[in-house]
Amino acid sequence: MILFLDYDGVLHPNNVFLYGRQPKLHGDGHLFMWAPLLVEILEPYESVRIVLSTSWVRALGFGRARDYLPAKLSGRVIGGTWHRAMGRHEGSSHRLNGNWYDAATRYEQIARYISRAEGRAENWLAIDDDTLGWSEEARNNLIETDGRLGLSRKETQSELQHKLAGSLQK
Repeated sequence: MILFLDYDGVLHPNNVFLYGRQPKLHGDGHLFMWAPLLVEILEPYESVRIVLSTSWVRALGFGRARDYLPAKLSGRVIGGTWHRAMGRHEGSSHRLNGNWYDAATRYEQIARYISRAEGRAENWLAIDDDTLGWSEEARNNLIETDGRLGLSRKETQSELQHKLAGSLQK
C-alpha cells in the first residue's frame, strides 16, 4: 500500500511560505502539528509506504523535505512524485521537464508516478487538500482534507482509517 502524502493542508494548515529556504507557517499552530495523528493512524499498518506528493520536495529537495517528518513517518518514505531529474533534462524524450510538473494537477503527478511504478503501486491512497482534476474513479483513492484543518478533523481521520482498513483487507 502506498500513501501519497501532501504536507500543507494535511499535516498543518495550508498557509506555509518559504523565506529563503526555510518554510514558515503563518497563523496559529506550528509546522507538522498534525503529523502525530498520522503516525497513530498508520501504526497498525506496517506495510504502508509513503510517497511525498508535496511541493516541498521540489522547493527543498527530497531528503530535506522527508526529514521534516517525524522518524516514524520518514522511515516509511520511499519516494516522491517530483525528482530533480525532471528539471534537468528538458530535451530528453524519456524525461519530463519541470514545466510539465508545474502545469500538472496533483492527481496528474500521482497518476504519472503510478504508471511508472510498473505494478508496484496498484494499492494506493492519497491524502491532500488539492482536489483539482481528480477523475470520479480516482476520487475513491483520495482522502480530501480541508486546507485549514487537515488531519485535525475527526471525519478525515475516520475516512483515512476506513479506507486503509478496506484497502489492506483486499
